[in-house]
Amino acid sequence: MRTWADVAVLSKSKNSRGRFVVRSTAGLPFLLERGDEVAFVPPQIDLPRRAIVGDVRMLDETSADIQFEGMEQLGDCEGLVGCHCLIKRDLIGEEALQEASAIWEGWTVVDEDGVVGVIVDVIDNPAQKLLEVERQGGATVLIPVVDEIVLDVDVESRRVQVDLPNGLLDL
Repeated sequence: MRTWADVAVLSKSKNSRGRFVVRSTAGLPFLLERGDEVAFVPPQIDLPRRAIVGDVRMLDETSADIQFEGMEQLGDCEGLVGCHCLIKRDLIGEEALQEASAIWEGWTVVDEDGVVGVIVDVIDNPAQKLLEVERQGGATVLIPVVDEIVLDVDVESRRVQVDLPNGLLDL
């Protein structure tokens, strides 16, 4: 089992003092708390690879304005925008991760051409989470849960809007 879990992404830099808007990933509730150690991936040259969560100001259920300790004096944190925040799995527990994955089961996946299929499982792969989507006719396809592919998650309508790479559905 992996030691670290991908729980959030740095959406945007708020200022040059280590403040970021951070949103949860893959249907998770917001899990970062003051004192949590996070690792930033992919690592960026000449920027911190790890930090401790300082001040947390919740914006909504899945995002917060966060100050990371030790980053107050950094001149430009823009290079970390888009990085994912990993925390040690034992801090959040497997139950929370499994419950978050189960939430997506039965949701509809759509792209620009219409319905792709229905999510039957969320696979926690070492590189990234994968949505296992059952297509009409019973065939399944694996869709990586990355920002470039998953464009929008509509909780109310239980729909995931994706932009699939050419040929993915042909595999």
